[in-house]
Amino acid sequence: MHRPAQRLTRILVCAAVAPVMLVAAGCSSDSSSGDDAKKDSGAQSSPSATKARTVVKEAAYAKLPEPCKVLSSKTLGELVPKAGKAGKEGKSDDTGTRGSCSWDSLDDNGVKGSQFRWLSVSLLRFESDASRGTGEKLAATYYADHVDDAQAVKDAKNVKSEPVSGTGNEATSVRYELKKKEGTFKQQTIVARAENVVLTLDYNGAGLAGDKSPSAEDLSKDALKAAKEAVEAVVAANQAGDAGASPSKSASKSPAKDAEPSASPSKSAAKKD
Repeated sequence: MHRPAQRLTRILVCAAVAPVMLVAAGCSSDSSSGDDAKKDSGAQSSPSATKARTVVKEAAYAKLPEPCKVLSSKTLGELVPKAGKAGKEGKSDDTGTRGSCSWDSLDDNGVKGSQFRWLSVSLLRFESDASRGTGEKLAATYYADHVDDAQAVKDAKNVKSEPVSGTGNEATSVRYELKKKEGTFKQQTIVARAENVVLTLDYNGAGLAGDKSPSAEDLSKDALKAAKEAVEAVVAANQAGDAGASPSKSASKSPAKDAEPSASPSKSAAKKD
């Protein structure tokens, strides 16, 4: 008589216990998920912390020399004898990272013709940046691209290119001819890198009004001599006074982004040719 009642009691007890077990299981699952989330959060923050601690080597050179003073009076007298002592400084919104200067010379011999010379020096300094790399790396990339540009000037004839030694960390000489209505202009371009500074020296000459064209070999030798002198001026500017060979602490740490020298090989040739 009492067995059905006892069986019913056991069923009700079991039904009451089951939800409790489900709730307990649910709590256990939430706790595990919370621990996993903390672990994931910790793993994700690690790369950011590492990136924040990244230190980039400071650029070797903190400043540039005055562009119109990188060449001596003697050198200017040899390359552009009729230019006078003063050069024409290019405009720059930041003389600490870029600058240029140019000189032109016309030796007019009347009915015997004239000899024309044009000389330009451009300087571009790169600073180190954590997101882009060291100043030296940025300068090396720009140097390679600029050499390619010098070799690809429109309408250039007899293009010759070769590496040169003793002029900064690396340097390349590019020369070619451009024929214009005034005569044949012979262009010499020296692109050199000294640590985090890229220097471009453009030198061209022509015989006008019937005068003979200058020797490409002579122009090339003069251009290379001037380029070496300009690189030495960059080094000297960073060794003077308290500057030393390392950058000053007050120098801006933002890189020279998308910067271009005031005159490129193609522009310089077009300007005076």
